[in-house]
Amino acid sequence: MPVINRVAEMQDQVAEWRRHLHENPELLYDVHETSKFVAEKLRAFGCDVVETGIGRTGVVAIIKGSQGDGPVIGFRADMDALPILETSGKPWASKTPGKAHSCGHDGHTAMLLGAAQYLAETRNFKGSVALIFQPAEEGGAGALAMINDGMMEKFGIKEVYGMHNEPRLPVGSFSTRKGGIMAAADTFEITIHGRGSHAAQPHNSIDPILVSSHIVLALQSIVSRETDPLKSLVVTVASIHGGEASNVIPAYVKMTGTVRTLLPETRDFAEKRLSEVAQSTAIAHGATADVMYRRGYPVTFNHDNETDFAIEIAAKVAGPKSVQTGMAPHMGAEDFSYMLEKRPGAFIFIGNGDTANLHNAAYDFNDEAIPFGVSYWVTLAETALAA
Repeated sequence: MPVINRVAEMQDQVAEWRRHLHENPELLYDVHETSKFVAEKLRAFGCDVVETGIGRTGVVAIIKGSQGDGPVIGFRADMDALPILETSGKPWASKTPGKAHSCGHDGHTAMLLGAAQYLAETRNFKGSVALIFQPAEEGGAGALAMINDGMMEKFGIKEVYGMHNEPRLPVGSFSTRKGGIMAAADTFEITIHGRGSHAAQPHNSIDPILVSSHIVLALQSIVSRETDPLKSLVVTVASIHGGEASNVIPAYVKMTGTVRTLLPETRDFAEKRLSEVAQSTAIAHGATADVMYRRGYPVTFNHDNETDFAIEIAAKVAGPKSVQTGMAPHMGAEDFSYMLEKRPGAFIFIGNGDTANLHNAAYDFNDEAIPFGVSYWVTLAETALAA
C-alpha cells in the first residue's frame, strides 16, 4: 500500500495548517494558541473525545473505530517551537522574532491532524486511536507531564508510537532501529573554587581558570580511555564563565555541559566518574570543585515487536527499499522516551529531504513529506486495529 489517495488529496490542506503553525510558534508549555487550534480542528473532524489541559497544555483526542471494541493505541506529536530567530526567508516564516519552528514540530502536529481527519471520516478499524498532542518537548518534559496527569490510564492506552522528521533522509523514506534510538541527556555544573589575586602575581593565587582547563581535558579521558568504544558516550563542556577583568585572576569559575549515553550502565558510570575526575583534578591543583549533576530525558528505547511492526507499516507506505531498519542512534534526546518507559511502542524518523539541520535558524519542514507521514499513521491504525 503506497501513499493513500485520499491522503494525497489532503496535502495542500495539511500544508496550510502546517504553515499557519509555523507562522505562530510558541515555546514549552505556553502553546495556548497552538493547543486551541489543534482542539478546534479535532472537534470539527468529529472526534469522539477531545480533552485539553493534559500536562498543562496538552491535547488528547479519541477516535473510535466502527468495527467494534478493541485496544487503544496512541500516536504522539509535539507542538512547541524553539527560542531561535528564524532566517529561512519563507513566506510563512515566524511572525514572532526569537521564536521559530526550527525542529519541525509544526509538521509533526499537522501530519497527525491530517491522520485524525482521515480516521474520523473512515473509522475502518476496531478499538480506538488516541491522538496525543504534547507541549514542551524542547527541554520541558511535556511527555512526562502528560503521563503524570494520568493520560495512559485515563484513556486506556496500550501502545504508543512517535515520529520525527530527519533532514538529509530522502522524502518518502523512513529510518528506525530496535533498542536505544536516541540518547539520554544529562547536564552538569562544576564550580571551581580557587584563590583570586592580581594577574601579575599568579604565585599568590590558585587559578581556577587554569584548573578548569585541566578539567576539560581530563573529562575527555572518561570517553577516550575509560569507556568501551562500542558503548556510546559524549561528554561536552559547553560553557566556562570566570573573571571580568584582564588583570585579575578570579576566585572561582563555573563550567556547564552535557552528557549523552545510550545504556543505563554507561549513564551511571559517567555520572560517577565525572564528579570524581572534576574533584580530584581540582584538588591536584590546590582548588576544590562542587559538582551538580542533573539527569534529564532517559534513553528513547524502541521495543522489539513494536519496532518490527513500525518497519512493516513504513514499508507498506514507502516500499521496503526506502526503510532503514538499522540506523545509527542519534545522540540527541527526545522526551517521547518517557512514554516508551510506560508503554511498549516505537519511534521512527521520516525523511525531510535536503533541508537545513534541525535547530538551525534556516530550517523549514518539507511539506512534500506530509502524504507519507499521514499515510504512515493511517496505515498503522488500520493495520494494528484491523477487524
